[in-house]
Amino acid sequence: MSKIKFVVPAVIAVAGMLISTAPSSAKPADSVKTKQKCAVCHVDAKAKPKELTAAGKYYHEKKSLDGYKGDK
Repeated sequence: MSKIKFVVPAVIAVAGMLISTAPSSAKPADSVKTKQKCAVCHVDAKAKPKELTAAGKYYHEKKSLDGYKGDK
């Protein structure tokens, strides 16, 4: 009985974490493809990876920086 009191909440917690985490959309291959540093598209790639610059928003929409007129 005591194992069940530990296992069930642990399974629920792990399942909740797996369900609630969003998959990453930026990949190291993106910086190789664009030949740009992460900071071109991300405000702070480590602390706030989902906060995008204007270039990042453009890349997210177009999947390329070709034609982007802002600061590269």
